[in-house]
Amino acid sequence: MHSRPDPRRRSLSMGLAATLALPGVARSQSRWKPERPITIYNPFAAGGATDLHLRFLAEKVSKSLGQPVLVEIRAGAAGTLAPAQLLNAKPDGYSLAVMSINSLRYPHYQQVAWNPIRDFTYISGLSSYTMGIVVRADAPWKTIEDLIAAGKKEPEKYTYGTSGVGGSGNLMMIEIDQVTGAKFTHVPYKGGAEWVPALLGGHVHFLADAAQWAAQVDSGQFRILAMATEQRIPKYADIPTLKERGINAIAHSPYGLVGPKDLPPAIVQTLYEAFNEATNDPGLQPLLDRFIQVPWRRNPAEYRAYSEQYFNTIKPLLVKAGLAK
Repeated sequence: MHSRPDPRRRSLSMGLAATLALPGVARSQSRWKPERPITIYNPFAAGGATDLHLRFLAEKVSKSLGQPVLVEIRAGAAGTLAPAQLLNAKPDGYSLAVMSINSLRYPHYQQVAWNPIRDFTYISGLSSYTMGIVVRADAPWKTIEDLIAAGKKEPEKYTYGTSGVGGSGNLMMIEIDQVTGAKFTHVPYKGGAEWVPALLGGHVHFLADAAQWAAQVDSGQFRILAMATEQRIPKYADIPTLKERGINAIAHSPYGLVGPKDLPPAIVQTLYEAFNEATNDPGLQPLLDRFIQVPWRRNPAEYRAYSEQYFNTIKPLLVKAGLAK
């Protein structure tokens, strides 16, 4: 003889199943709770735009996760040293890094012990640099055409600073050299906190990199000759783009947060949500505006998809630039 199922027990089971299926409950059960400080490796020099951005986010995420979030400088090798720190790190969420777009180019022309797609876990897109060509206010060149003419008349005499060999600024200048026939000499630095003082001190003739130079432009110390953007920037609406001047050099340079390979999904989701929430803070955009940056928001899947596509298609451009074979 079989007993009939208790309808109350069936109702309770169905209710519990429905509750567990709710997105909020699922997230709370899988949410990672760090038990000690988290370190983020910054690929560029201390005091630069990326450093200030990271320290702002770190302060907000520290409050959200209940643990200190520390920012450590690992500058050099065109911004690729920071993610390289994660190769021997445990996939436990306590060691993270900012990866610039340079890390998706570097393995195509340098011998490295890592693969940007295979060896990292993508967590969140953060922001994108805005690029341009800038001289000191007392420089003799008033337009980009003046500078190019000088580079053609006296090849390799004039120097420019960027954040490293193979970086977005360096690629932009290689494109300009190839299109115009001008020749300039590259001087790589570890970030804008180094190359801004270099131009101020006259150690280089111009800058070709992200808009960490914006404060000096606004104060009248520097002058922009051209922007490497698709369209003119509203803040500097009177400055032409390189594209307008017949040079199809558009420098797109995003960066984001990565972790070691095989970082568990619960940790990835917790970190993504925490950094995404910090990006919503109203105090962030004024900071980004100082360097003419905008948020580059990508979830883990979107960030990985972008990186895979870029890594798999960028090599021909690097070959054309003479950096890869």
